[in-house]
Amino acid sequence: MAWIAFTFLAAFAQAWRNALQSQFSNHASIATVTLSRFMLASPIAALYLVGLYQFYPTEQIQFSGTFMIFIGSASITQIVATALMVILFKQNNYAIGAGLAKSEALVAAIFGMLFFGSALSYFGWLGVVIGGVAVLILSGFTVKNFNFPTALLGLSCGSAFALTSLWVREAALTSQLPFPHSAAWVLLLVISIQTILLSLYLLIKEPQSYSVLWQHRRKVSFISLASCIGAIGWFSAMSLQHVAYVKTLGQIEVFFTMLIATFWLKQPVKRRDGLGLILIALAAGLVMLT
Repeated sequence: MAWIAFTFLAAFAQAWRNALQSQFSNHASIATVTLSRFMLASPIAALYLVGLYQFYPTEQIQFSGTFMIFIGSASITQIVATALMVILFKQNNYAIGAGLAKSEALVAAIFGMLFFGSALSYFGWLGVVIGGVAVLILSGFTVKNFNFPTALLGLSCGSAFALTSLWVREAALTSQLPFPHSAAWVLLLVISIQTILLSLYLLIKEPQSYSVLWQHRRKVSFISLASCIGAIGWFSAMSLQHVAYVKTLGQIEVFFTMLIATFWLKQPVKRRDGLGLILIALAAGLVMLT
């Protein structure tokens, strides 16, 4: 049941990371906000991995071609997903942007079944579907206010996050290392590749962004810290359990998001959100029973 604890940790950290990124997006470009997520995460991930080997020695990883393909694919799709999330922040308020991206649990279940051989139980599928309905309610979806471009952005963002998670799990499973070393290696490699790619892009296309990062270095540091803690939780949980279950339980992030949006970002919570929260609690209970 360790995957449940890791998922709670990830959801809590990610709620804070999204809140901080939402604020930072008012001062920086999409690519700059995306890089802020990884800026200091690599050293933290490296320290985490060194600590694991210090206290729990095991054999070194062997970098197979398949393993590196999964690592590279996960790295790129997570950059795309994060950039789409920032675009959502700029188009809607914080709570709606985060809610629309939560379609990843249902997408991960479908992609996992079709392409990755994931077999979910009946209770598991019920939980995933209920969680998907909850996401629609919490995102403020109605027929009247339906906006196709925003909905497409949300679905694209969720799909990119889902593919990232599925490839992360596959990388951990093919590493032939015990848990949690497998998840820690995947974390370090994915974050390092993302940092290098985004840093090079900004150096060529937006060199002025580095001064923005420096001006907001305190907030960037907190974003990176929250991101790395969240990634440790996500990567560890997905190494132990199906991605769809992890992401469905991970929708408890909405509880933390609403608390942050209400008390820190001063954004009001609507009454209908109560139904969505009840459905998320039901979905979380179902996947924890599988």
